[in-house]
Amino acid sequence: MPSTESAPLDPVTTSVVPLGERIAGLPEHVVVRQLYLACLSQAAYLVGDARTGRAIAVDPRRDTSEILAAAAEEGLTIESVVQTHFHADFLSGHLELAEATGAEIAYGSVAATEFPSRSLADGEVIDLGGVTVEALHTPGHTPESISLVVRPSADAEPVAVLTGDTLFIGDVGRPDLLASLGATADDLGRQLYASLHRLLELPDEVLVLPAHGAGSACGKALSTETVSTIGEQRRTNYALAPMGEDEFVAIVTEDQPAAPEYFVAAAVGNRKDRELLDEQAAVPSLDLAALDAATADGAVVVDVRPVEDVAGGHLAGAVAVGLGGRFAEQVGSVVPVGAPIVLVGPPEAAHEATIRLARIGFDDVVGNLPEVEAVLAAHPQRSARLSRLSATELEERRGALGDELQLVDVRNPGEVTAAPVEGAVNIPLAHLRSRRDELDPARPVVLVCAGGARSAIAASVLLADGFGDVSDVLGGATAMGIGEACTLSQPEQG
Repeated sequence: MPSTESAPLDPVTTSVVPLGERIAGLPEHVVVRQLYLACLSQAAYLVGDARTGRAIAVDPRRDTSEILAAAAEEGLTIESVVQTHFHADFLSGHLELAEATGAEIAYGSVAATEFPSRSLADGEVIDLGGVTVEALHTPGHTPESISLVVRPSADAEPVAVLTGDTLFIGDVGRPDLLASLGATADDLGRQLYASLHRLLELPDEVLVLPAHGAGSACGKALSTETVSTIGEQRRTNYALAPMGEDEFVAIVTEDQPAAPEYFVAAAVGNRKDRELLDEQAAVPSLDLAALDAATADGAVVVDVRPVEDVAGGHLAGAVAVGLGGRFAEQVGSVVPVGAPIVLVGPPEAAHEATIRLARIGFDDVVGNLPEVEAVLAAHPQRSARLSRLSATELEERRGALGDELQLVDVRNPGEVTAAPVEGAVNIPLAHLRSRRDELDPARPVVLVCAGGARSAIAASVLLADGFGDVSDVLGGATAMGIGEACTLSQPEQG
């Protein structure tokens, strides 16, 4: 079977919904707003009845200001915060939003939480005074997963279904993320097969509104579209093609992207009562002595400046993850869960980075070193640089060093299958820390990804770990004439 991670699917006919706008094509009183966060490929929803002013929030993130503003703009009161499942790729904002609004928190009946929550039985209806939302038990991605069917009134035909991570646009939720928590991919895959066929019983014109889009590691072939229909997915989604259960399980577990280590921690954290995020909290400013004290206590230094600046000079030992693109996910791929973090970069960048890290549960930001250029000028012995090779320079090094050179491809398995780099060993960025013993720190290492972003991060990780001769390929496999920098499933990755 060809890789679905990097091969575009048949295009769907709907377009990406601008951030926070109402979903079009619904009855006037049915309010559904999609709040899409591209850097995490995550969609939260506000669902309400304009006539009664009553609403629910679905799968909100921890920084709640946007969804609260959307509710105020629509004249809606959020009465319930409904989670489609225990998310693994981000720490959900149910506690923050419940605190801000007084709303109850609700999950499917299989879920067990450490905080007060309402249990929604299969088929249970949330009545907003006209608009109704029915909870369907649709396990498979996780055991407790539910989908939410929206109707304009109790006796009306459904107009939309919020599918969580059960059904995506062009893909379905992977069933293999919870192995460490005792759920097997085979068992969940078979549950997913049944759940999808249940969703396919809905009319073709029902809108499909998933919790994630392209780039999410919760699947391998998610489209850049964020809205579709049951009928469109029936025709174009590879996982909904006619097939038996065994074939389905094999296909949906094949070539899945490497999941960052923090996924398990987030999935567990979403069950727990925890401290609330303060979006306005200031990030303490540190000098070099304070930074050194923090690192002596186990803190990891993360330089959030653009890679071009980091390559020219950065604090030795720092991990370089630029604030653009998929910053939080990439930090979560290379920084140990629970490690304190010191941020390097301008104060405004540090504040943004702190919020973005909080979205994945990395709350222990010790402080910020704001003027790293001045620090390096005063302490040049503390400076390090990134070695970035052109594609031509890589070939020259390969010719000169032969088997002595360790060429490492940090892309995900599906990307490598679709466009392999000859002679490279595949260690996805999310697995680099756990598999770095496979590399010899005394031998030269060259790292490659799709466009140069992930390989630069990987290079900084190995340098911080004491590897001596480390380079990455500027422009990545794309500059080498292999594959494309960004695919439907890996936008903004590089």
